[in-house]
Amino acid sequence: MSPEPTIGERWNNRALFGLLWPLILEQLLAISIGVVATLMVSHLGEYAVSAVNIIDSINSLLIVAFTALCTGGSVVVSQYIGRKDYENSSLAAKQLIYSIMVISLFVMTFTIFFRYQIVRVIYGNLEADVMTAAAVYLFYMGLSYPLLALNSACSALFRASGNSNIPMRIAIMANIINIAGCALFIFVLNLGVMGAALAAFICRIAAAIVSTIILYGYKTGPISILGLFRVRLVFSMIKKILNIGVPSGIESSMFMIGRLMTQRIFTFFGTAALAANAATNMINSLAFMPGMAFGMAMLVIAGQCIGAGDYEEAKRQIFKLMKLTYITLNIICLGILIFMKPMISVFNLSPEAQDMAVIFLRIYCFATVISWPASFCLPNALRAAGDARYVMISSFISMWIVRVISAYVMAFIMGVGPPAVWIATGADFILRGIIFLHRWMGGKWQQKRVID
Repeated sequence: MSPEPTIGERWNNRALFGLLWPLILEQLLAISIGVVATLMVSHLGEYAVSAVNIIDSINSLLIVAFTALCTGGSVVVSQYIGRKDYENSSLAAKQLIYSIMVISLFVMTFTIFFRYQIVRVIYGNLEADVMTAAAVYLFYMGLSYPLLALNSACSALFRASGNSNIPMRIAIMANIINIAGCALFIFVLNLGVMGAALAAFICRIAAAIVSTIILYGYKTGPISILGLFRVRLVFSMIKKILNIGVPSGIESSMFMIGRLMTQRIFTFFGTAALAANAATNMINSLAFMPGMAFGMAMLVIAGQCIGAGDYEEAKRQIFKLMKLTYITLNIICLGILIFMKPMISVFNLSPEAQDMAVIFLRIYCFATVISWPASFCLPNALRAAGDARYVMISSFISMWIVRVISAYVMAFIMGVGPPAVWIATGADFILRGIIFLHRWMGGKWQQKRVID
């Protein structure tokens, strides 16, 4: 009988590639709901493009609690799997699902009843057609939050066990449904922005149902949720998840609030600036979504290595992933710089908005190739070790001092205008990268503990 492979042997190059490519494809597919909606409503005018982009930004803020809980759940489950304690990894998986459903139902209710107020608080007095379309889109997005949360939890659990193929296949299915729904509701039934929202809602119903059924069917392996419907809350396990999830949630919330505050600057410069920013966000997601995939892989692999007590292997794996992330993002950003004008043209923008989008993209690509992996991928390795509080504090300082304050100073006091937002964003990337690299190299993360 051959000895069981070590954690390093389990995460050889072949296993790493098998985890990464579905994650990259899934992340690219994840943005397509917003991209498809933006492209298909673009024929209605810049107001529709602006409305969809505004709500996609607000969505990112409102669903941050789901993402944070999934991060906490992934770390706890991954560490138990690394330790080969499958009873506790299964128990933690159930606690994640219970917690995320309670929070998502609360967020759904709040969003539906206060959708107009949410948009006004963040973006101020928008033009009437933009506000109406944004409120309609947010209503249906709010209804979909529990479905999105459930699918996110199931996907996080699949990844924590090293299986990224199933979430990718579910994402493919959801995108097919979304594209077909958008085509039907927008071009055949002429429902406009509401049609795009309905298509997204239906595809999230399908994804939540399928992912839950598949996960529930797992009767053996590192994770099992058999008995899920016999609800039993284990608060000690929920606390472990929250110890990672709460700092991650606060960090992400502050990040999204700060991002929305800087995005509000565009409203002072008219619909053209809003539309240019919307197109820029859609295009630059081609870079940061693959980067997010590498970050998810770091969370899983570092979590399992640390759970197994092999810190040297964790360092080796993270170095390898960081190198791959830098190479990938440099290639993507080069492609964006070469083909940005044809890419911008598909959004049917005015000449003024197209010129602004070119400037925004050049600034973004420059900052990304320098520091995006260290700013947003490496922190997942720190979180996997239980160092989430340090990441939260550092991110808070960088976001509010560098990104938010400097953006307003440059935009209005120094007269830089809309590009100030992207200049401040790039500066934030660089400072975060320096901070997190210093923390990782210092080794204090090795003193943290997530599970007993």
